[in-house]
Amino acid sequence: MAADLKFAKTHEWIRPEDGGLATVGISAYAVAALTDLVFMQLPQVGRTVKAGESIGEIESVKAVSDFYAPVSGEIVAVNAAVPNALETLGQDPYGAGWLVKIRPENPAEMSALLDQAGYDALVKDGH
Repeated sequence: MAADLKFAKTHEWIRPEDGGLATVGISAYAVAALTDLVFMQLPQVGRTVKAGESIGEIESVKAVSDFYAPVSGEIVAVNAAVPNALETLGQDPYGAGWLVKIRPENPAEMSALLDQAGYDALVKDGH
């Protein structure tokens, strides 16, 4: 796993990219907890979001779960291939399974997120 990932307590990851963008997805832990994914709704490109705002849904045979923007900014791209190949989330959640690219309004918001060790401790405690 890449050391440059940061995690929200709601199980989204974010990775800063060149050009001031950041890639967002959901963690392997979240994918495993959801099990048997059947549907995903991604946000519209161009949408402005606030940190903590729901930006889409993931539906499994067990439940429908929101996923959230880890930082405020503009959605500049969505991974349109993922809803048609949900198994990608389980196979490569930190690579091909990315969900959106966002242009952070305030990149400093990322510093408030968890690093890998902090996230591992969170999920170990069952959150």
